[in-house]
Amino acid sequence: MKSHAKAVVIGGGVVGCSVLYHLAKAGWTDILLIERSELTSGSSWHAAGGFHTLNGDPNVAKLQAYTVQLYKEIEEISGQSCSLHLTGGVMMADTPERMDFLRLAHAKGRYLGMDTELITPSEARAMFPLLDETNFVGAMWDPVEGHLDPSGTTHAYAKAARKLGAEIVLRNRVVELTQEVDGTWNVVTEQGTVKAEHVVNCGGLWAREIGRMVGVELPVLAMEHMYLLTEPMPEVEEFNKSTGREMIGVLDFKGEIYTRQERNGILLGTYEKACKPWSPVNTPWDFGHELLQPDIDRIAPSLEIGFKHFPGIEKAGIKQIINGPFTFALDGNPLVGPVQGLTNFWCACAVMAGFSQGGGVGLALSNWMVHGDPGFDVWGMDVARFGEWATPRYTNAKVRENYSRRFSIRFPNEELPAARPAQTTPLYDTMLANNAVMGDSWGLETPLWFAPKGSEPKDIVSFHRSNDFGPIGEEVRATRERVGVTEIANFAKYEVSGPGAEDFLNRLMTNRMPKTGRIVLTPMLNEFGRLIGDFTIAKAGEERFMIWGSSAAQKYHMRWFEKHLPKDGPRASEVRIHRFDQTLVGLSIAGPKSRDLLQKLVDVDISTKAFRFMDFREMAVGGAPCMVNRITYTGDLGYEIWMAPAYQRLVYKAIKEAGEEFGLIDFGMRALLSMRLEKNFPTWFRELRPIYGPFEGSMDRFIKLEKNDFIGREAAAREQAAGPKLRRVSFIVDAADADVMGDEPIWAKVGGKDYGTVEKPHGYGAPRFDAGGKEVRGSNAAEGASAVRGIVDGDWRVVGWVTSGGYAHYVEKSMAQGYVPAALAENESAGLFEIEILGHRRPARINVEPPFDPSGEKMRT
Repeated sequence: MKSHAKAVVIGGGVVGCSVLYHLAKAGWTDILLIERSELTSGSSWHAAGGFHTLNGDPNVAKLQAYTVQLYKEIEEISGQSCSLHLTGGVMMADTPERMDFLRLAHAKGRYLGMDTELITPSEARAMFPLLDETNFVGAMWDPVEGHLDPSGTTHAYAKAARKLGAEIVLRNRVVELTQEVDGTWNVVTEQGTVKAEHVVNCGGLWAREIGRMVGVELPVLAMEHMYLLTEPMPEVEEFNKSTGREMIGVLDFKGEIYTRQERNGILLGTYEKACKPWSPVNTPWDFGHELLQPDIDRIAPSLEIGFKHFPGIEKAGIKQIINGPFTFALDGNPLVGPVQGLTNFWCACAVMAGFSQGGGVGLALSNWMVHGDPGFDVWGMDVARFGEWATPRYTNAKVRENYSRRFSIRFPNEELPAARPAQTTPLYDTMLANNAVMGDSWGLETPLWFAPKGSEPKDIVSFHRSNDFGPIGEEVRATRERVGVTEIANFAKYEVSGPGAEDFLNRLMTNRMPKTGRIVLTPMLNEFGRLIGDFTIAKAGEERFMIWGSSAAQKYHMRWFEKHLPKDGPRASEVRIHRFDQTLVGLSIAGPKSRDLLQKLVDVDISTKAFRFMDFREMAVGGAPCMVNRITYTGDLGYEIWMAPAYQRLVYKAIKEAGEEFGLIDFGMRALLSMRLEKNFPTWFRELRPIYGPFEGSMDRFIKLEKNDFIGREAAAREQAAGPKLRRVSFIVDAADADVMGDEPIWAKVGGKDYGTVEKPHGYGAPRFDAGGKEVRGSNAAEGASAVRGIVDGDWRVVGWVTSGGYAHYVEKSMAQGYVPAALAENESAGLFEIEILGHRRPARINVEPPFDPSGEKMRT
C-alpha cells in the first residue's frame, strides 16, 4: 500500500468504486480505495439490482439517466459484464390521485428527454401478464428501467478504475482520521498510515462511523429491507418463450412493492409501513456478507395487496427471502459533497439506490473535487442541505417515515409529521392558539396559513386547490388593503464584521455594498458565473454587515463563505462570520397601514423621508431592542423587524395590540409566497439555482460588472456579452382548479423552429411490446404527446420548464415562473404559450411587468 495519495476513497461498494473510477477518468491517478473487507461487503452484494431514471428531483433524475448510460462504457473498459437487463418498466396507479402523480412525472420527463408514456392497465398487462388490470386506472411506461448484477457492476467500476491507474487495497480497515495543520489527512489503517490531500467517505453502512472519526454526525440510518424470490413459474417461462423477451419491472404504489423477473421466477420487494431500523446507534465493523433474519409477518400487509394485484405470483412457491440493511438519509436522496467546517473531507454516502444513482454521484463528486464544481445542480443530494437539528433520533424518525412512504405520493401541500416539532420559536404556542397550520422550514415550525376560527387547522392534501385557498386569499387581501403580520424566523441570518468585511463581501457578491444604514439586494456567483446565492445585506456599522438569505442554504452558504475567507497575509484575521440561526428571530409587517402601526411602537420618526425604502435602523420596537429593515418580500410597504428570541413575544403582542385599529391580520408563508408571485419576485432554489447565470435569472440590475473583480465576474461578463440563452419569465396561466407546482413543461407555438433548450434524449431506451411480441409506441400517449419523445406536437414544442407558481390572490390570477429561450422572453402575445398542468395544457401568457404595483410605488411610498 502506498504511503501518500492525492485522494483516499474509504469504502468498496458500488458508490466508492464509482467515485474511484470517475476520479481516475478525470485525470487523478494518484488515488487509493481502501476497503475493510472485500468489494461489495456492505449493502451492494445483496441489493436487488434494479435501476430507473425517474426521481422527484429532475436534477437527480438527470444523474440517474447518466448512470444507466454509463454501464456500457464501464463494461467496455473493464471487460467485466454488468449483466444488464434493460427491460423497461411501468408504474401502476390504482386511484385518480396516483394517476395525477404519474401525469406530473410524465410531464417532467418531457423536458428531461425521458421517453415515458401514459398507458392503460391492459397495455401494462400485455407486458406483465401476472397483474390483474381491474385493480388499476392507468400506468406510466419508462423504457429506461431494468436490473443488473450488483457484484459484477461493482467489479466493473473497480476494474475500469484500476486500468486508469487507481489502486485498491482490500481487507484493511480505516481506524482513525486526523488532519495536519497544512490540511493533509492521515488515514490510519490496520496496515499503516496514508497521507492524503483529500478523503472521501463512501462508507455505506459504516458512513456514520467514518464521519464520527472527524467529529461529524451524518444524518444517515440503515433500514432492514426485504425482497423475495419465487420458484420457477410456468407463466414466466411461457411468456419468455412466446415473446422472446423478459418480463418488465412493475412498481405498485398501493401495495408499496416492486417486482420483476428473476431467472424463471419473480423478484418481489416491498417498502412496508412496519419498517425496522438496523443497528441504529453503531454499525458493527465485523458485519459483512451476511443477511438478516427474514420477518415475513412484517411485510404480510404489502404481500396481501401484492397477491391481489398480481394473482399469478400468489400461487408461486417462495424460494428465498432476502433481508439486508440499506442506508438512507432523511429524504431518501444521497449525501454528497464537501462537509462544511472541514477541509477536503468529502461525502458520497446514503446512496440507497446505488445502481440508479451511483454513476451520477461519482461523476458529480469527481467534478467537484477536480474542477471545484459538480457540473450539475446537485442540491437535492448536497450533504449541506440538513442542519444541526438532524440529530440521530431525528434522523431515525424521518428515515423511518421516508422508508414507509417510499412509494407514497407526496402532495404539494403535504407536511410530514415525523420528528416534529424539532425547533420552535417563542411564538409557537401562540400561533397554534391562533389556529395556524404549521409547516417544517429547515427543521423550524413556521406558520403556513391560518384556519378560520372553529375549523380544524389542517391541510386537506391535494394536487388541486384545497381548503387553504379561501383563507390564504383573505390573508392576502387584508394585508394588501390594510396590514398583516407574519413570522420570518425561518430566514438565514449572518453577521460579517471586521476591518476586511467590506472587501470580503465585495469579492463574493455581485452588487456594491451599501452605505451605513442602507440595504442592497445581491446575488452571489460561483467561479463559473452561476447563481449560488441571493441575499439582503445591510451595513449596520463601519465594519459590520447584517445578511439575510435562504434558511435551507445556511450550511451550503457557510461552506462557501469559509472557503473564501482570507487565509494568510495581513488580512487573514480581519473577517469574522457569525451564523445566528435561531438566536435571532423576526416578524414582518406589510401593507398600506404598516407605517402607521409601526410608528405607534417606536419613539423615532419613521416617515417616508426619515426612514426610506431600503433603509436599516436599530431601534426599540414596543420597548424591545430590534433591528428594522424597510423592506418586505410582499413587494408592498412594509418592515422586517429582527430581535433576540427573548423579545419576540413582547414585540408580537405590541404589534397585535397596536394593529387592532388598523384591521391587522396574521398571515402565513403561503400568503407571502402568493404575494411575491404578483411582484414577479424569484425564490432561491426554485428560480435561482446553480444551473442558471445571473442574466438568465433576470437579475441584471443587481450585477455590477464594473465594481471590482468579484467571483464569477468574467463568466458573467461573457454571458452578458453573448446574451443569455434562457430568461426567467413570469406567466399568467388560464388554470382550472389546479395551479402549477413546479417542473411542468412550457409549450410554445413556434412551428418548426428549434430553440435548442429541451434536454436531448438520453438515447438509451427499450421499446414497448404487446403480449404477442409486437412493438407498441404511441398507442395511448398522453394528451399532447407525439412520436418525437413527447416534446413536439405539430407547431407546438416544449421550450422550457416551470420553476414555481401558484395562485396570486390579490390580482386573482394563476401565475407561474419559469425559463424559456431568451428570444421568446418578452413576447406577451396570447396563444403563444401553454403550460401542462396534470396532463392538460393550459393557455399561458408572459407578463413582463408584475401585475401588482408594476412601478414599485407602494414599496417606496
